[in-house]
Formats: sequence, structure tokens, C-alpha cells
Amino acid sequence: MGSAITVQAVGQRTRSGDVILRDVSLTVDDGELVAIIGASGSGKTTLLDIMSGLRSPWGGSVLRAPGNVGYVPQGEAIHTALPLARTLRYAASLREVAGPDVAVVDVLRGLDLSGRSVVPVGDLSGGERKRASIAAELLAKPGLFFLDEPTSGLDPARGSELMRVLRRLCDDGTTVVLTTHNPLDADRCDKIAVLAAGGHLAFFGTPAAAREYFGADSLDEIYERLAGLGDPAKAWSRRFFPFSRTMGGVSPAPTIPPQPGQAILVPDAAGPLSAGPVSAPLDPVPDADFDDFDLETQALADAAATETANGAAGAAGAAGAAGVPRPANGAAGPATGAAGPATGAAGPANGAAGPATGAAAVGDAAGLDGAAGVTGARGPADVDGPAGAAAARAAGPAGVDQPVDAARWAGAADAATGPAGALRALRQWSVLTRRNAEILARSKLTLAILVGSPIAVLLMFLVLFRPGAFDPAHPNPAATEMILFWVAFGGFFFGLTYGLLAICSEFGVLRRERFAGLGAGAYVLAKAAVLVPVLALVDLLFLVVLRGLGRLPAVGGYPATFVTLLLSSVAALGLGLLISAAVSEPSQATIAMPIVCFPQVLFVGAILPVPAMALVGRWISYAMTNRWAFEGLGHSMGVQALWANGNSPLGAPLLASYGTTFNRAVAIDWLILAGFTVAFFAATIAVVIRKTRTAATTATR
Repeated sequence: MGSAITVQAVGQRTRSGDVILRDVSLTVDDGELVAIIGASGSGKTTLLDIMSGLRSPWGGSVLRAPGNVGYVPQGEAIHTALPLARTLRYAASLREVAGPDVAVVDVLRGLDLSGRSVVPVGDLSGGERKRASIAAELLAKPGLFFLDEPTSGLDPARGSELMRVLRRLCDDGTTVVLTTHNPLDADRCDKIAVLAAGGHLAFFGTPAAAREYFGADSLDEIYERLAGLGDPAKAWSRRFFPFSRTMGGVSPAPTIPPQPGQAILVPDAAGPLSAGPVSAPLDPVPDADFDDFDLETQALADAAATETANGAAGAAGAAGAAGVPRPANGAAGPATGAAGPATGAAGPANGAAGPATGAAAVGDAAGLDGAAGVTGARGPADVDGPAGAAAARAAGPAGVDQPVDAARWAGAADAATGPAGALRALRQWSVLTRRNAEILARSKLTLAILVGSPIAVLLMFLVLFRPGAFDPAHPNPAATEMILFWVAFGGFFFGLTYGLLAICSEFGVLRRERFAGLGAGAYVLAKAAVLVPVLALVDLLFLVVLRGLGRLPAVGGYPATFVTLLLSSVAALGLGLLISAAVSEPSQATIAMPIVCFPQVLFVGAILPVPAMALVGRWISYAMTNRWAFEGLGHSMGVQALWANGNSPLGAPLLASYGTTFNRAVAIDWLILAGFTVAFFAATIAVVIRKTRTAATTATR
């Protein structure tokens, strides 16, 4: 049995510098069912994301067997508006599965969902929806499958049923890794990884070995052991290294040497098997199942331990003679004592050698604890980071750190060029456009928003403005000015509301599909392909109704007016999509709406003409799409001639205050609005790429 996933000294920080994971090393074999358990905040989901490639580690590396990778997040992973079979067919088409109809029938049968194929996903029970999310991933037949809290929210019977499904997948050769808070789920797994507070790996092995290791009668009691007084997390983590080399049922010894010095003693309150002082490292026990990579990394770990004992000079010569890369510590000798171990053996592999080199160590020696010792910036040890990946590929032989199934990674999907890449993006766009149109037709809430926005604006016109404001004989210049503004703002409002919830309400689905290889450009442009025709219809009806109710002139440049209004709506749609992509949840998008709308009212030129504004206000007005729509509508409707030739005493003052505002050719306003549109959509694509970025590379064993 070979290793499917090898985690090498992985560490992770938050943006604020807090440590989430510390020097986690473990190996998952082919076809194993592995659970990651631990207290809340111990880094379970973070480790799962790093193992799957959804997130890059701060330090260390993850080596994965070649093949497709499936990932099911904790939240919603598929659209809920469509029938189950339709949802899965779209998923199969996006993944370019051969024979999608047959594949859908097979996964439905395998997960006992055939009888629910015509039921909308939103109407399925909790357990059925979990299985539906799993079905969407199984369409591509992944060799590695990752699930975040798959039994969360399920009753014990449904949870057991789901675990049996995962066991069958393992029996068929799929490697499954999941996170869970449920000890019963963990007990059904082949191995468990126990994370303690602060991201320490306290144990990795079989559930039976875990109970013996922690002196617990059940896995529930492990949480009590980890919650002891003092610093039990670090103590259990230190104790695990020698234990893993002497006891059966435990994963092969990690590739990092034990922390030098005395471990923190845990009081008896932590349990009968509290972690004591760390014994001297024992000789590793060779495992017949180790592949070449494991043997090489173990050899380097032993070399590093020898270096610590004998001094840097002797070890450097031995390493050079053996052709084994010597860890780069940034000093003549390794860091010892309280500062932590030498950095080399703790790091990931640069090429085929195994543990990493580079100026930045990982774990305690790299300064994750803030301890004295070797510190520095991340170096080529970070194989999952862009710089580290490039250095690793340059240093290691071919096949050791090359991308696996690169077309599945979001970065590869976005970077695809040439006819093949363009054709793939076009196919994705076509599938997403059809799916978006069907979801729109079935979503009552979305339809209510699409219909409600123009109705609300029309009612406002009926209440505020009387007919005849554009009568050439007796115009009302003040009313015509405000009508044009509210027409422009109406188009802006339609586009903004249509886009605000389009992405943030399905971000879980987007992230999963991006992980499966969906291009960000195809995703965003598919949204536009469905919403722009709807906006065009709404804008057209808006103008027709206003003209029929006498709120617009009987004669005017209506074709140009429609183009101006549509361009304003599409630009606002791009702005709405950008906000939707940037926020984390729909409530934040709703809060952003008035923040965006107020400047579009104040700095457009209707309340105060732009020539009359202060210098700062005039500069701000250039960034308002509504300004260019308002001025374009005024030009198309001929308001200057109306104000100059009408019999209203307000006409001349308005002409003087606006000056040459409406003299500009409307085509220039169109070009400006088109520029805003392109900028907003390009920014939306960039934000989607940034927020759904996955690990750029993965590696074969």
C-alpha cells in the first residue's frame, strides 16, 4: 500500500500572526478513511484545506498522489433550486465527465438517491443533501476525497449511514479525509489525527492506539486529556514522536526530530497517562510500505539528528558526501536548546530529498512560537507557495514536485491560453449560462427582486411627478431635471440590485467549483449573460411605461436614451457583482447598498450642477457612473433646447448653472460608461480569483 498524502512539517499562520498549525507531519495511505479531530479552534479545517490543496501552508509541504481531488465543505456545496438530477448533470458537464447522464445515474444509485432525483435539492433532508454534495464530487471519480464536518447537523442514524457511504468509497480505493467533532465518527475510521490547542499534532494513528496512548476508555476522554492544566497541547505533541516509533497501530514516525529539552509536565488532572519528559529519540523502525520518498525523508531526518549530536561541521561533510541536501539554518550550526531543533529536518522537501531547506524554518524553530532561535522569511521550503514551488521544481528531479492534474486547479483554469483554453472557457460559460437561467426561473426570491425593483421606482415616479413636465409650450424645467436624474438612477438601481446577491449568496458553491477547475472569467461572464438581457427588457419597459404615463416627452431620441440607460444598468450590474464578490455574506452586501447609492445621488449633478460644485466634489463626480448617464439622457432628450425655448422663467437660470454639461456628444458618455463596465467586470474576476485561490501546485509521491 502506497501513501496517498504526505504532510511534511506543515505550519500555518493567520494574517495577524497567530499560529494555527505547528509542524504537522503525517502520512495517509491509499484507501484509508482518516478523521481529523480536536477541540474547536485547533486547526482541523485549516489542516484539511491544506491537505486538499484548497489553501497553501505558511511553511511545509503536502505531497499528493496523482488524480482528481474532491472536496465537500461544511456549508451548502450545490445549488438548492434545481432538481437533484439536473444539478448533478450541470456538475458533470462543468467537470467534462464523459457520458454525464450515465455518470449521474450511477452516483445516484450508489448513494441511494435514485428515488429523489426529481426533487429540488432544497427539499431534500439533511442527510440526503450531504449525500447529494458527495454525489457531485464523485462524478469525476476522485482518488482523494476531503469532507469538512460531513455529519454535522445529522441525527446519529443519518450520520452512521453517511459514514458507511464513505467506508464503501474507501473499499473501492478512494482515500477519504474528514473533520469531525463526533467521536463515534472517528471510531469508524482507520486512523485519526488529534489536533490540540494551538495547532499541535498530539497523535496520529488508529483509534485503538489513540485510546491506549491517551489512557482513555473512549475517544471522548481524549478531549479531557487535552484540556489539562499547564500546557498539555505541546506536551502531548512532544510525547508523540518517541511513542510513534515504539507502538503498533500508529502512523510511521514523523519526519521531524523531537523537540530538544524537557517537555512541560502535565499535572495528574490531565489524566492517568499525562505526558512526561520526552525520552531520547529511538532508532526508526523501517516500514515495508514506505515508498522511496518516505525513505529519503527519513534518511534526512536521521542525518539532521546526527548533526545535532555531533556538530554542524561533521554533519555538513557527511551530507555533502551522501548527496543529501543540508538544511539551511542561516548559521554555522543548528539551533539547539530551548530555541528549537535544527530547521532542516522540519521542513518540506526541495525536490526529491524530503525535508525542506531554505532560510525559513517551520514550527517552533522558525519562530512560530516566537521563541529564540532560527528565524526569517519563508524560503523555498514552502512547496505550496509560488516561490517555493518554483525553487522546488528547479532543485528536484522531474516527477517529484510537478503539478498533478493541473487543469483541475483554479489557477490553471484561469491561466489557460490558446485555442484549447478558450474552448474550455467557452464550454464552461455555456453550461453556467444555461444553469443560471434555469435557477433564475425557479428562484422565487430572485424573481421577486427582479420584478420588485422596477415596480418600486415606477410607483415613485407616479407619486412624485405630474404629467406634462416636458410640454414644449409650458415646460417645468425643475421637474424635467429631476425626472432625468431619477430615470438615470433607476437604471443604476436595477443593475446594482440584480448584482448585489448574485455571488455572495452562492460562495460555497463557487469555491467548490473553482476547486474543481472552473474559470473565474467564465463564471462572472455567465452571470452577465443571463442578467444583461433581463436588464435590457426592464429598461425598455421602464421607458415605455413612463412615456405612456406622460412623464417623458412625446418626441425625443429614445433609441439613444435606451442605449444610455442600458449601459448605465450594465455598469451598475458590474459594480454590484464586484461588491457581491468582495463581501463575505449577503447581509454585508445589503449594508453596502446605501453606501454605494448615496454618492450616486449627491455627486451626479442633479442636486447641485457639477460646474457649481467645489473642486473635490467635481473630482468625485468623475467616478460616478450615474453622472454620465444623467448627462447622456439630458443630451438625448434635448433639455437645453427645451429650457431655452420654453416659456418658463426657470429655464435661463438652469441653462446658466449647467453651462456646457449637456453639450457633449452622447457617444462620449457611452464610451465612459462602457469603460466603467469593463473595469468593474475585470475587478470582479480578479476578486473571485483572489478569494477562491487554491494551492498553485501539488506533488506526486
